[in-house]
Amino acid sequence: MRWLTRSLQWLQGGTLRLLLMGGGILLVWGVLAPVGTLTWWLSQSTEPLGLRETKRQANGRTLLKPSSAAKIDCYIVYLPGVGDYSANQLTAGEEFFLNQLTRQHPNCVAVPDVFPYSASNTSLGGQRTLAPVWTAIEQADGWLKNADVLIKIRNLWRFAISADERYGQVYNQGIAIAVVDRMNAAHPIPPKSDQPLKVILVGTSGGAQVALGAASYLKQWLNPQLVVVSVGGDFGGKVGFESPDQIHHLQGSQDWIEDLSAWIFPSRWGITVGSPFNQAKWQGRYNVRTIGPHEHDGEQGYFGLAPVSNSQMTHVELTLQQVNQLPIWGTPQRR
Repeated sequence: MRWLTRSLQWLQGGTLRLLLMGGGILLVWGVLAPVGTLTWWLSQSTEPLGLRETKRQANGRTLLKPSSAAKIDCYIVYLPGVGDYSANQLTAGEEFFLNQLTRQHPNCVAVPDVFPYSASNTSLGGQRTLAPVWTAIEQADGWLKNADVLIKIRNLWRFAISADERYGQVYNQGIAIAVVDRMNAAHPIPPKSDQPLKVILVGTSGGAQVALGAASYLKQWLNPQLVVVSVGGDFGGKVGFESPDQIHHLQGSQDWIEDLSAWIFPSRWGITVGSPFNQAKWQGRYNVRTIGPHEHDGEQGYFGLAPVSNSQMTHVELTLQQVNQLPIWGTPQRR
């Protein structure tokens, strides 16, 4: 760990050093990230997907559990942004958001423990080789807190893999397996013949791309009514747009980050008329809604607790109100 301390002390001299080091690490991870994904895939069993018995892990959350009297036919799977270190890192605003959704829709259960930046659903602290580095960055205080940009860079490459048509098939299938596993842990998934099922994938920032990436596999395995809700999400325009019945993109007027992917990915440009993104848009399955003066993150972000100007609501309460107004909450239809 001495080398890590010295490196971080060297960075104290200025932001430029941090940017230079981050750029170098970005290039290295760009080369190695797909290799790690393929290595994980080759280490997996070739047995078909099965719903093994799992227990919901205790992680200190205060999320509501479904009532034993409730008929659960809806799963709300939450996939967080690129700044997260693990699946156990919900902010107070995110917990409030999920708690209120399950309170207002008692037929739904929340699934908050999928880490969208690991195909094996392993938090950064659980990765043997670099676990001390990620843990040190996550626990850093003061100016060292700026080193969390390395976590974002690392997770951005997983976002890029999910959007890639070559490596994304492997990565996204791993995420879909984790989603099904944690759904079953939250509440046993009923057999297909028993009742129609609804799966709502809520992704913010890079989590929206991973939600889209997992969508085709979830559609194939569970045949649910499948909805993707992007809350200030970033995503490409190829992977995942064929499968969801509905895709809703919610954007804030002060969020410039979610605009970037619309410029970066040519498949989201209007001139690429045959792209899956534009096809979903013209078919009416993709819709955009500006929901308020939200920034990308922070106290004035989509799950922020700061009050909205000239309003009695906080930013997260406004997000919750807008999500509740989406036409996605009816009884799932048998398919």
